[in-house]
Amino acid sequence: MESMIEPRRSLEDFELSSIPPQQSESGQQTPASSAPLTALASPDALQRAIHDNVNVQELAPIDGGIRAWTFCGCSFVLEMFIWGFCFSYGIFQDYYTTHPPFNTASSISIAAVGTIAMALQYAEALALTCFFGRYPDYLNAGMWIGLVLYFLSIFCSSFATQVWQLLLLQGVVFGIAGGLLYVPTIKLMPEWFSARRGLAGGIIFAGGGVGGFIFPFALNALLDKVGFRWGLRIWSIVSTSCCAFALLGIRPRLPVPKFTAGQRRPRFIPPQLGFTKNPLYWGVSLALLLQGFSYFPVSLYIASFTRALSDPLTATIVLSLFNSSAVAGQIVLGHLSDRFPYPWIMFASAVGSGAVAFLLWGLANAATQLYFFAVIFGALNGGFSSTWYNAAFDCARRKPEHTGIAIASTALFKGISAVVGPILSGVLLEAGKGSSMGGVFGREGYGAVEIFVGSCALATGAVSLFIAFAKRRAGFNFA
Repeated sequence: MESMIEPRRSLEDFELSSIPPQQSESGQQTPASSAPLTALASPDALQRAIHDNVNVQELAPIDGGIRAWTFCGCSFVLEMFIWGFCFSYGIFQDYYTTHPPFNTASSISIAAVGTIAMALQYAEALALTCFFGRYPDYLNAGMWIGLVLYFLSIFCSSFATQVWQLLLLQGVVFGIAGGLLYVPTIKLMPEWFSARRGLAGGIIFAGGGVGGFIFPFALNALLDKVGFRWGLRIWSIVSTSCCAFALLGIRPRLPVPKFTAGQRRPRFIPPQLGFTKNPLYWGVSLALLLQGFSYFPVSLYIASFTRALSDPLTATIVLSLFNSSAVAGQIVLGHLSDRFPYPWIMFASAVGSGAVAFLLWGLANAATQLYFFAVIFGALNGGFSSTWYNAAFDCARRKPEHTGIAIASTALFKGISAVVGPILSGVLLEAGKGSSMGGVFGREGYGAVEIFVGSCALATGAVSLFIAFAKRRAGFNFA
């Protein structure tokens, strides 16, 4: 008998979907509001709506259910192919610098291809978030346009004969395409997850780590067997097909507003963004900047350092371990940030990764130490980003509608670190010129880079303490 009774649902599982026309003094019917109500209704509002004959529409469950986890899984796939490809650019960099027609070009210009793609995706997040806030009805079309650009950027790169063509296609166009694909997932995620947003965010961000683990082996095999031209063509077809399938599961939880001609749209920059004056916001932004300074140089140079001590196969294994460890780190730290104060998760991640940068990478003289370094640093420092959603939610003063723009605006600082970090590390590496410090620390001239990475990680830990103080002062409960 119990199985025939429909489970009782909370009022929070419903929304106001439409309001009947009102009768004007002239006898004509006029709409009661200039735009459909798409925000989640409060229980009191729903009770009044029922009495006023307003249509009430059931929403998909939040923090669980097939549609929420489908969204999470499909976002994971997009993250894997977008960021996993970026994190695997070291394979292309090694190939381009050692094979024609690009082996005569500057290594700095070749490295800039991957840096531009990654930096653009961070930098454009704010503009795209504001655009989709004003034009939410274009969000789905924007993702499919991004997929077309994604395919063209990789496929057309296979015909490149000069580095500037790679910079334009595999760098600029891929960066724009990646932003159009992944920014909507950031904007929509707060609709699907609240109490579990740290876990969900960790799972989504882990996609980049999974791609960073698998793709170096796959891309290496393609480059060795068919060369970069057919390798890129095959990759563009296979990866675009997978992304197209994933797009089918990226759907908003709330109905998309429909705007008619002449109807006023939301402002491009939402009003009441007072969180930009909040010390907590600037603390989180500074932490992301410093964490990027410690993470991106390792992502770029760990393979070349390993190759100098060992061989190319070991270098590929270490890079894959580094990227894959971030998967476990992001899921575990994301889950912990839902249960414990995220500033302390940030602190433990930063201080732990700083310590292993000095002790394991700095003192490394064999591949064994680098295996341990890749696993520990990758898990701790790579998992740092899983605290991002909870931190952004507090920066937005716990207004879910502003969480996306808080993430996007702090992503600017991550983008700065993605560009500046590798450049500073390159200057420091050039200054080292293959020497070591005291014959023990910083072999192959990487000593200054290792000190830079470790110091930035420890500085991130110090900023995490400031975030904890700012969070407490702002009146947020740590429980």
